Amino acid sequence: MFDEIQVETSSARAESGSGSSYKSAESKAAKSNGSRSKCAPEMVAAQAVANPGAAAVVAGSTVLTYGELDCRSNQIARYLQSLGVGPDQLVGLSMERSPAMVTAALGILKAGGAYVPLDSSLPVERLDFMLRDSDVQVLIADENSAKKLPKGSWRVIDVQKEAGELGCFSADAFPSCVSEHNLAYVIYTSGSTGQPKGVEITHSGLANLIAWHCRAFQVTARDRASHQAAVGFDAAVWEIWPYLAAGASVHVPLESCRVNPEALRDWIIEQKISITFLATPLAERMLSFDWPSDSSLRTLLTGADTLHRRPSPNLPFALINNYGPTECTVVATSGTVAPGDASTSNRLPSIGKPVDNTQIYIVDERMREVPAGEAGELCVAGTGLARGYRKREELTRQKFVPNPFSSQPNDRIYKTGDLARRLPSGEIEFLGRIDEQLKIRGFRIEPNEIVSILDQHPGVSASVVVAYENQASRAGEKSLVAYVVPAGGNAMTATALREHLSKRLPDYMLPSSFVRVEALPLTTNGKVDRAALPAPSNANLLAEENFVAPSGPVQERLANIIASLLHVERIGANDNFFMLGGHSLLGTQLIARVSETFGVELPLLQLFDHPTLAEMSDAIEQLILAKLEQADAIEPHPNHAA
Repeated sequence: MFDEIQVETSSARAESGSGSSYKSAESKAAKSNGSRSKCAPEMVAAQAVANPGAAAVVAGSTVLTYGELDCRSNQIARYLQSLGVGPDQLVGLSMERSPAMVTAALGILKAGGAYVPLDSSLPVERLDFMLRDSDVQVLIADENSAKKLPKGSWRVIDVQKEAGELGCFSADAFPSCVSEHNLAYVIYTSGSTGQPKGVEITHSGLANLIAWHCRAFQVTARDRASHQAAVGFDAAVWEIWPYLAAGASVHVPLESCRVNPEALRDWIIEQKISITFLATPLAERMLSFDWPSDSSLRTLLTGADTLHRRPSPNLPFALINNYGPTECTVVATSGTVAPGDASTSNRLPSIGKPVDNTQIYIVDERMREVPAGEAGELCVAGTGLARGYRKREELTRQKFVPNPFSSQPNDRIYKTGDLARRLPSGEIEFLGRIDEQLKIRGFRIEPNEIVSILDQHPGVSASVVVAYENQASRAGEKSLVAYVVPAGGNAMTATALREHLSKRLPDYMLPSSFVRVEALPLTTNGKVDRAALPAPSNANLLAEENFVAPSGPVQERLANIIASLLHVERIGANDNFFMLGGHSLLGTQLIARVSETFGVELPLLQLFDHPTLAEMSDAIEQLILAKLEQADAIEPHPNHAA
């Protein structure tokens, strides 16, 4: 049915001509009949009235019904209002994915506030900046997250521990106190100044996302959706509110399942998930698996990075590729990926066409639309645009500019910095970045943020960070490489620089390699000539501290496996798999290679807990020993009768 909807929408858009922006007939009708008047909390409350006993959020054996979700969130909302929370006031939210987290987020919205998702695994200094920049007076956190968060003037609330106090507040419904112009949430993304920037999203953008999503994918109360994105990733917004607004159930996998592609596939099948979102690298893995023909999964949504694969014709679900910067309420374009093999096509899968009430323009440097087929900067306009960047008025003016294609005086257009072109079909082809912003494994990264912190190290005179694709690696697989110019005669090690960065940056922003150069190559206009940077090699890579060569057959064979996976020259006994550029998807490949080589199954969680070569080798040796002892225990003794 999504293909039918897309055809209908495409015909409506085609009326505007191949060189102009698009808007679907359905979206115009929806806007005219007032379907955008309700905000997300009102939509969820309506489902609680209609089906109070239906499952809303499910995590293992815990089932939160719509009635329970409504009552508990009403109590949280009244509690927050008693603390002064109201429209456009931000409330921090740092909780693990769970029914309690969804309840707290809904309570914040009902109180009129906007939530600021905070991942407690981020460096304390980064979290401290976010909390102070957002001016939160109240922070809702679970017990585990609260231990990792910085201290401040904000009041920390654990809704589970304070259940008694919350019980003093009425669970009855109350009129909404927010309008479509109020903030719904603020998500912090990487910033070029060395500090993250908060993107302010309004209820009108969120309501538009909900309405488009439910229409395009025909979401009903019978659907079972997954919620596996990290709390600080705006995809989590997409995984929760459209489904709760439609009366569907949201299912939360265990953490161990979430990072294991095979286990996640099995969980999706067992839980009868009908629609799911997976970041591009994980979605590509799912396309290579066998799926039962009677699987409940009908729609696999993906996005956050360049899609390099197409689904095979025999998969029982549709693959939908999506594009949208955080500044555009999660999704700006969307489209079905036709079955086939990317190697047999002239180009990679497109990012589809604009979603409802969204216009896409491909422009030149003078903000003039380029002809179809020509490359230009992708710009977005429409209902989903963010209000702007929190406390960054100048940056907001630079990126959210007056819309030259609109007659409305207050219309704005967002300059994404992405390079794209319009195909003859009307779909958009993503071509990469115009500026220096990078995407590594789905994370949007401002390399200048890394550089600004790296240059503060006393041993660094200058630096530049790039995304490097090893020629021996899988197509599209990139890692961050930092090129550093030493200050004076200071000796530097990769370990020291990585530790310096890790105090202020999340793991995904840490370079996997550090290359020493005597000077940064420059172009004739004085900019860093990235094309002239040398490829990382044994001759220029900064060494890790106290390199210890692998010893023993297990360490040596494991080192060869890791070196081939990460495309590095050598691995030391104390080298950390993740610090060298490894991630969960490469971790699953490592586990498979360990199984093939040593005949034992190394648990993924053990890889996260013991990521050095020496620790992994010890674990493998223990597994081998246990396997031998088990085999010896069941081997008949030669003196026993047959």
